[in-house]
Amino acid sequence: MKLNGLSVDQAPPIAAPLRFFLTAPLFGIIAGILILLSNSHTLMSRYSVDAIIVTHAITIGVFAFVMFGALTQMLPVLAGAKIDRVKGITFFSYLMLTSGLLAMIIGLKFSIEVLTTYAYIGIGSGFLTMVIAIVYAMRNVNNFTATIKGMLASLLFAFFIGCMGIFLLYEYATNSISQYHYLIADIHSVWAIFGFAGLLIIGVAFQVLPMFYVAPKFKQFCKKRVVLLISSGLLIWLFLNQFYEQYELVAKIWIALFFWAFATTVWLKFNKRKRPISDVTVWYWRASSIFLTLGSFLWIFDEFFKHEYIVMVGILIGGGFILSIMIGMLYKILPFLVWFHLNAMGYMKIPTINEMIDKGLAKVQFTLLMLSLIGFIFAFYIPQLLAVSAIYFIISMALLEYNILGPLFIYRATKKKKPDFDMSVFNMEGVK
Repeated sequence: MKLNGLSVDQAPPIAAPLRFFLTAPLFGIIAGILILLSNSHTLMSRYSVDAIIVTHAITIGVFAFVMFGALTQMLPVLAGAKIDRVKGITFFSYLMLTSGLLAMIIGLKFSIEVLTTYAYIGIGSGFLTMVIAIVYAMRNVNNFTATIKGMLASLLFAFFIGCMGIFLLYEYATNSISQYHYLIADIHSVWAIFGFAGLLIIGVAFQVLPMFYVAPKFKQFCKKRVVLLISSGLLIWLFLNQFYEQYELVAKIWIALFFWAFATTVWLKFNKRKRPISDVTVWYWRASSIFLTLGSFLWIFDEFFKHEYIVMVGILIGGGFILSIMIGMLYKILPFLVWFHLNAMGYMKIPTINEMIDKGLAKVQFTLLMLSLIGFIFAFYIPQLLAVSAIYFIISMALLEYNILGPLFIYRATKKKKPDFDMSVFNMEGVK
């Protein structure tokens, strides 16, 4: 594992990212329960209440929580940019996002106006607080690497989808669906998937693949152009979608082409690793490449079928691509986080990063997740598969929670011991 360029002294308190990571699988379990209580016919309509709450339990409760946790840790460590008042900001954001999302789920499900009203306040303030705080911290970045540029572009899209989400939820809360509601909902979903999550994953991959997997570095064209080209494609798609809808397909092909190229590149990078040792995180990256390829092409062909397969596109890209990457990253980042902080405190006799996760359970969890995603796709044609797939998904998320608690237990047990080295001698605060 290559650790060049990491800034140890800028790392935030471990609790800041940890609370986001540990909560994400719990919302995954909630999403699975909601699917179990619904039916395939209802979920096929992306504008149904059940589809909306399931989607956001995953996109906010899992995706956003993992991404905010990762950004909280990675931005200071990789870029040396410290988030101001990180303890207070992350705690406030976490509290508002958690309570707001729970209020949204219950409020929309049971038509409770006061909860839906609180939901757009809670989710909006929690989401935008994190986005603005991270972007503001970037003002101190001296070296704008490809990873940092990917993060920044992703966060700019995140800001806009956050504002759009507040507007959409406000209309649900006030029962005043405007003529622009579904138009904004389309932009919100496309920019969330490809702009926020997609660009962030691409940016992080530039750093993570060489660092964690000793894979070949990405070519300069990928680092310098791909984020810009995809961002431009999303803006062009927005323009065509609004004013020249008959040419919208051109922009969709443009966006899908670069994501497919990224998926292919990731697959090839793993084939060319210097130490081609396979583990479950490699399986997740490879699976995500396959799902992204299928989802990207289906997104294009769906244009010819009056969006009949758009929910399937969401499963392939949202579940197969984004969720796979998120879980694969959790299995790497969380053990690294624990090792990183313990090592910085002077503990040397600690398990390695690869020893902190139960590999057997991780493989079971991966298998169950893949079966659930495939089941969700076929459940639109064989409704009986939905309940079984939902149960697989719930068990998979529960196993994920159990697995990522392992490094936390190691952290707590190790801290009870005396450090191997007294790192306080290196703390120069107060020395004149």
